[in-house]
Amino acid sequence: MFDFLKKKVLVSKDAKIFMGSMEVQREAKEQRRSPFNGKVVSTAPVCNADDVAQAYEIALMASKVSALSPLHQRIAWLEDVASKLQEAREDMAKTIVDEIAKPLQFARIEVDRCIEVLRLTAKELVALHGETIPTDVTPSGKKTVAFFKRVPVGVVGCITPFNFPLNLLAHKIAPALGAGNAVVLKPTPEAPLTAYKFAKLFIDSPFAIKDALSVVYGDAEVGSAIVSSSIPRVISFTGSVGVGKIITQLAGIKKVSLELGGNAATFIDKSADIALASKRCAFGAFYNSGQVCISLQRIYVHKDVYDEFSKALADETKSLKVGSPYDEDTFMGPLIDKDALHRAKEWIQSAKDEGAVVLVGDDEIEGSFAPTIMIDVTDEMSIICQEVFAPIVSLIKVDGYEEAIEKMNDSPYGLQFSIFTNDLHHSMRFIDDAVAGGVVINDIPTLRFDIQPYGGVKLSGVGREGPKWALEEFTEVKSVIIC
Repeated sequence: MFDFLKKKVLVSKDAKIFMGSMEVQREAKEQRRSPFNGKVVSTAPVCNADDVAQAYEIALMASKVSALSPLHQRIAWLEDVASKLQEAREDMAKTIVDEIAKPLQFARIEVDRCIEVLRLTAKELVALHGETIPTDVTPSGKKTVAFFKRVPVGVVGCITPFNFPLNLLAHKIAPALGAGNAVVLKPTPEAPLTAYKFAKLFIDSPFAIKDALSVVYGDAEVGSAIVSSSIPRVISFTGSVGVGKIITQLAGIKKVSLELGGNAATFIDKSADIALASKRCAFGAFYNSGQVCISLQRIYVHKDVYDEFSKALADETKSLKVGSPYDEDTFMGPLIDKDALHRAKEWIQSAKDEGAVVLVGDDEIEGSFAPTIMIDVTDEMSIICQEVFAPIVSLIKVDGYEEAIEKMNDSPYGLQFSIFTNDLHHSMRFIDDAVAGGVVINDIPTLRFDIQPYGGVKLSGVGREGPKWALEEFTEVKSVIIC
């Protein structure tokens, strides 16, 4: 009677284009293979600059409707997507594992964080308002009814990276759509199905604003078309410094929000809790295979505790399980592709050629690059000066706080830094001394809460993410005077 329940359900692995609310498929497709086992896990249509132009024209028309939509509808839209994503939690986590080989336990956490970002954004929309201005405050003024309000910018172009293929989508499109804009999204080529499934939740929602979200796929050609078009008022990009520089050159006169690379550092003071510091540093350096903008890359250690900390960190690192991302207890899986694996090996070899020594790692475990600790590293080595974006961390012995903070700040990057100390004076000084967008006391610089403002200084970017601050990025201030 119920034999149909026994039949195997075939789940499509095909991502589709969204030209506004309309799904579009193409014969020409690109396959995405798992970084773990090489199997085809998804496909995406091959898009071009003409597709971007069409998507922008649709978004331009939709933005006029979106701007006039009631706030309660947009709040309900985000809440609905959050609820639907909660129901699809396991499927979405599995899709993330398939496409980028993020270990299952962390893929689930990413889904949970994405749900939280949607709900936080919905709450922040209630506070998205202006204020009155006393225009008679100066002798040259006069008494009026004056105020400013925040209005949607119109159309937003979003480009997202592979390392958080779901949550970073939410950080861009949730506040952009919630503020009353239309969005054209180009997700990472490494996770097209993750983006498609997430976008479909928005488009299929009963509260959706028709055609307010479009999704196109591709790499440089499509990305250039996203940025250089005259239609979007804001470009929001997360990715490398190199691409960020190209975007600033192509964008023209529009707002550009850039969350770029980092070279995160911490200082282990002689007063630090070594057990806590070593455990957290192992996590911060090797979480997501080091493929995080705020991955811990440089650890400056007070000379009095250097040996103790080095041993503790080595022991913690050796205890991390490296293997299949589908196993419940795996901490670290493979890098995103063979090119990334090759670059990681080159970083190690370059450092060794310059005199550095491997303390732990520098080998492969089941096809994954092992978490690696380097010692005898000097300031001029590339492994210290540049963003590694791999499971590699370097230990540097210092005489004390003054030397540590000087070396930490001696970097073209400034995303997040941290300090482990029980010295209150050092804690307070560090908050002011660290040249970074964020500082953390007694935890790793890899620590990020989605509700906080997030972004960097120097080459690490321009603008801030986080629901409240993204809403400001995706709105304009309109000044009003009533005489």
